[in-house]
Amino acid sequence: MTKVIDMERKVSKFGNSLGITMTDALKQLGLEAGDSVQIDVREKDGEIVIRKLTKVNLPTGLSPDFLETLNEVIHVYDDTLKGLKDR
Repeated sequence: MTKVIDMERKVSKFGNSLGITMTDALKQLGLEAGDSVQIDVREKDGEIVIRKLTKVNLPTGLSPDFLETLNEVIHVYDDTLKGLKDR
């Protein structure tokens, strides 16, 4: 997989919405029309991070609410968890 180093795009109007095109970058992640992504807006850093989502079948007894809460905790403490990994 080749990494896109520097992509510059202009914000365009698509109907009543604003958006950008980045087909090559999405293809590099293996994304296709209809795939789900997670979008994190990091206003403080002026960044928008797009992550490819993969569907997971939950083990018996594990509720979607638990995974949602776990995801929120990981998101809130992301930097702290990364710091612990390097110890």
